[in-house]
Amino acid sequence: MNEFLIDVHAHLNDERYNNLNETLKNAKQSKVEKIICVSYDFESSKKALKLSTENENIYAAIGIHPNNSGFFSQDFIDFLTKNYQNKKVVAIGEIGLDYHYENFDKEKQRNVFIAQLKLADTFGLPVQVHCRNAMNDTLEILTEHRNLLKNGGIMHCFKGSFENLRKVGELGLKISVGGVVTFKNAIETQELIEKVPLDMILFETDCPYLTPHPYRGKINEPKFLELTVQKTAELKDISFQKMMQISTENCCKIFKKLK
Repeated sequence: MNEFLIDVHAHLNDERYNNLNETLKNAKQSKVEKIICVSYDFESSKKALKLSTENENIYAAIGIHPNNSGFFSQDFIDFLTKNYQNKKVVAIGEIGLDYHYENFDKEKQRNVFIAQLKLADTFGLPVQVHCRNAMNDTLEILTEHRNLLKNGGIMHCFKGSFENLRKVGELGLKISVGGVVTFKNAIETQELIEKVPLDMILFETDCPYLTPHPYRGKINEPKFLELTVQKTAELKDISFQKMMQISTENCCKIFKKLK
């Protein structure tokens, strides 16, 4: 039985983690043995790779967030091409669409999203998909390019309808559950999680964001992942240990370099 947790989406490359050794120590004490450090631009991709090579328990996802589509360049592609075979590079991410802020370039976001899906397919890596206020377009692109999803992936911090969830499952993707599920006012999210098949569930902190209850307002870190797992286990009416085992098995099926 897998007696540990994997945080599949954390931003330890954020400058707020100025005492990483303490953060990793706290994580391990809370059963979090492996952490995927997810990137959002070129510089954070380089830092994620550096952190993964310097720390046994950290792995890297390299990618350009939709809000940073302008950082997608030939230099970035060359960097990815040089490093995708590294044993600690486990995914392309986070990539996707984000229509939340004003004056976003929809066409640019879509083109960069598709380009990174193609790179993931070429390099045999799963994807970590970001989607904010853009579910229809995200699912449209993923469906149109489902031939590029042979290596699987996750919808990070999934927020959508049950019909959206069904389509994600049909594409062979899984979802990662974040701290929002612990919020007292997150009734819709909790109702959705109750319906999610167990074989689709993974867990993330998205730290330093989305700190779970009762620590909302503090900087999030991997040690808080167990609160999200515990709440999800309650919603699924199974034990914490069973939920931990299932999620770890699901994770290793996608991120094969974690084994």
